[in-house]
Amino acid sequence: MARIMPLGEAVAQCVTDGASLAMEGFTHLIPHAAAHEVIRQGRKDLTVMRMTPDLIYDQMIGMGCVAKLIFSFAGNPGVGLLRRLRDAVENGWPRAIEIEEHSHAAMANAYEAGAAGLPCAIFRGYRGAELKRVNPNIKSVICPFTGEELAAVPALNPDVAIIHAQKADKQGNVLIEGIVGVQKEAVLAAKAAIVTVEEVVEDLRGLHPNLCILPHWTVDCISVVPGGAHPSYTQGYYPRDNAFYTEWDAISADRDGFLAWMDEHVLKSGPEDFARHAGKGA
Repeated sequence: MARIMPLGEAVAQCVTDGASLAMEGFTHLIPHAAAHEVIRQGRKDLTVMRMTPDLIYDQMIGMGCVAKLIFSFAGNPGVGLLRRLRDAVENGWPRAIEIEEHSHAAMANAYEAGAAGLPCAIFRGYRGAELKRVNPNIKSVICPFTGEELAAVPALNPDVAIIHAQKADKQGNVLIEGIVGVQKEAVLAAKAAIVTVEEVVEDLRGLHPNLCILPHWTVDCISVVPGGAHPSYTQGYYPRDNAFYTEWDAISADRDGFLAWMDEHVLKSGPEDFARHAGKGA
């Protein structure tokens, strides 16, 4: 049953050192405020998973929070590299990390398998792909009905899933509009879930019922963080801050410059700052 609480309290309650953590959101609704709170609370040795790691995981990796990354694409969308991720992989700074790379199809199917309580996902994929050579978690199985060779990967069952959404009602039912990635599947696969939202409303009954993506019994904590997806966008609330994605490339290129930016804008900041920045640049 969802409880409405401050973000700091939600992260302290749900995210522990060594936990596995899924922070999903596709193009928009990326939970930046929650990632910053995880960093501020100094969580370490995390296994993080995400279909499209971008700035939030670049920041968490650069601050030494991450021991392992499970992913299917990594980059600064529309700009280029994730420089803190690359530094960690190539140079072990600020610590070495393990990486497990998959396709988008594998990640999506693995979340669905986790949500369904299955041990693995079986699907058509990886034919002619080289990832099987470097990822021992990609297996092949033979369909007992057709004899076809299929791909299999372990289900994803994160300890905690964190997503951002437009609205929740006072009972904790969550509404998501616009592009939906694997947020629902990640939450249903996880042992615990935090949802940051732009606002809490009295109820969702006046809206289309299909917009209630997650009913209250699937969520543990609701935290109101206006602007909590910035610099990504939230459909109906604020646009994508394209300039910041470009700026991040320069900010993250240098270790000292990165640490100085994180100290000023994350460690000395808080969730309340996201409402001020949303749609207005970094």
